Amino acid sequence: MVYLKYFRIPNDKEESDCVLGFDPDPDRRLYELDQSCYSQNVYPFKVFNYKRVPVIEFEPITIFYGNNGSGKSTLLNLMCEKLRMNRTTNLNMTPYFRKYINLCNYKLDTYARDIPRGSKFISSDDVFDFMLNIRAINEGVDIRRHELFDEYNSVKEDFKHNPYQLKSLDDYAEFKRRQDMKRQSRTQYTSPKLRTELNLKSNGENALAFFMNEIRENSIYLLDEPENSLSSEYQLQLAEYLENAARFYGCQLIISTHSPFLLAMKGAKIYDLDSVPVTPKHWTELKNVRIYHDFFEKHREKF
Repeated sequence: MVYLKYFRIPNDKEESDCVLGFDPDPDRRLYELDQSCYSQNVYPFKVFNYKRVPVIEFEPITIFYGNNGSGKSTLLNLMCEKLRMNRTTNLNMTPYFRKYINLCNYKLDTYARDIPRGSKFISSDDVFDFMLNIRAINEGVDIRRHELFDEYNSVKEDFKHNPYQLKSLDDYAEFKRRQDMKRQSRTQYTSPKLRTELNLKSNGENALAFFMNEIRENSIYLLDEPENSLSSEYQLQLAEYLENAARFYGCQLIISTHSPFLLAMKGAKIYDLDSVPVTPKHWTELKNVRIYHDFFEKHREKF
């Protein structure tokens, strides 16, 4: 599905005019002068000005490829803010970033009245935060489990030396708890009292589960290097899941990645941000993929 038809960033002249120009409003002009006096960083200006980035036209799956610093994540952040999409990780925007966004424009496909409500930007930080939350829950459950083990062992030991005497109805609850414990194994006593079972999945399994849980039908998703934390096997599974999300469930996916497994997704349109001008390329033409290819060719006899 294609909801977003194209996205355009400012050209070199528009960038220069904006950075060198002043806001006609006196108060805004003083504010912007004050900001520029204390900062040499005009990001995201000058990131793309020499690359001659074309109007970016989208398919159901579109990929931004390039080395670190090529602008992949910057493009996704610009799109997210311009389209006012949902995001979990906040973006610290300078006045320059806001000015740059104002110079960008986009067009939806003719049948798409607006950006789908569930559309979302997902960064690698979101995945890491999810795994940290899982770890914290697991640690809390594990601590509680050991507390229950200690309680069980203590009462069991107490049975041997100090049989509990029921002296009044006030003692009945404790008497019943001890009698129940007497009939149960440690696991039978502990499991029902835990808030949740321990999550025994690996980081990679949790990361893959995160994407399967987050990506819903009929929405746009901006995915910033989703391969982080995933082994080759799980990258292949993620690629298959994303292909199906675009093909069968009405999703439009715009992805930044180095992963050859994601770059090889069927029907993906790939923009090479390392090339000047930036142009669409087939995944087998990309430098990172060629490095993998040449490495395995060099060691072919060992397989």
